[in-house]
Amino acid sequence: MTYTVAVSGASGYAGGEILRLLADHPDIEIRTVTAHSNAGQPLIQHQPHLRSLAHLDLQDTTPAILAGHDIVFLALPHGQSGQYTDALGDVPLVIDAGADHRLTSQASWDAFYGGAFHDAWTYGVPELLVEGVKQREHLRGASRIAAPGCNASTVSLSLVPGVAAGVIDPTDIVSVLAVGPSGAGKSLKTNLLGSEILGTANPYAVGGTHRHIPEIQQALIAAGGTDPRISFTPVLVPMSRGILATSTAPIAGDVSDAQIRDAWQSAYGDETFVQLLPEGQFPRTADVLGANTALMGIAIDRAANRVTVVTAVDNLVKGTAGAAIQSMNIALGLPESRALTVNGVAP
Repeated sequence: MTYTVAVSGASGYAGGEILRLLADHPDIEIRTVTAHSNAGQPLIQHQPHLRSLAHLDLQDTTPAILAGHDIVFLALPHGQSGQYTDALGDVPLVIDAGADHRLTSQASWDAFYGGAFHDAWTYGVPELLVEGVKQREHLRGASRIAAPGCNASTVSLSLVPGVAAGVIDPTDIVSVLAVGPSGAGKSLKTNLLGSEILGTANPYAVGGTHRHIPEIQQALIAAGGTDPRISFTPVLVPMSRGILATSTAPIAGDVSDAQIRDAWQSAYGDETFVQLLPEGQFPRTADVLGANTALMGIAIDRAANRVTVVTAVDNLVKGTAGAAIQSMNIALGLPESRALTVNGVAP
């Protein structure tokens, strides 16, 4: 069966990455691409790397244009998806790459986003442990999927195995992330200009203000954590793509090094797209460029009584578009890895 697809926000980074991956999906026909200010222009003008989709023109983003497809991807700024999802009730599968349907708590939405609150959809991180089972079990047959925040899923994947196994204390987590500016979208912003970010590293959303914090807390609670508290500091660095998340948490109780490492090995030992590196090895963002892979290394610091987890992802693939398509495959009963790769691009 071939599924017809519409992608909104197709002129942006997330929309473009969704299209790049879908272009090689044998079960997908990309029929419609939409935008706002760029509507009426050729897609290839804004995504010149998508040569196989040069025949498509950007249409207006309206419910009428998005309706009538088997699958709709929404790659819109946070707070803008809900106005469309309410009107797409007849579309069999809708996947939102924005934040509008990620959070279960309206109080958290109000505190970190504001505006109209919309009900949470099935969360699109298949490998996460949720109440003792992998999230992919909840994705099977899902009709509404919320793709994750890239920073949030990276940190959640890093820490959930330790929380679920009870080997780390979730009340004192510290995460510092080196992130590429593509995660902030394609809109022109002075602080994201090349002249502003080349040759420097810039912290932002410091002091508990980053919007992905409640999303991480939500994942840790679902894994069995009580009162998760996280100090979360992202740092913009001069690479277009990538996240390198370094997260630490106290060791909980009297557990051995082997028990700690086994928590992550048990969680991810049979996963394709989340891979635990051998002891003593740690990932680079270069190793996941273009891949739907999260690479992870663990260190046990007995002097500080903490576990350190270092995780690398491509924020536009495993962090966003790849996670969305992986979740789509599961929801449709297709092979989970279809149109996705574990192989990065080097050098």
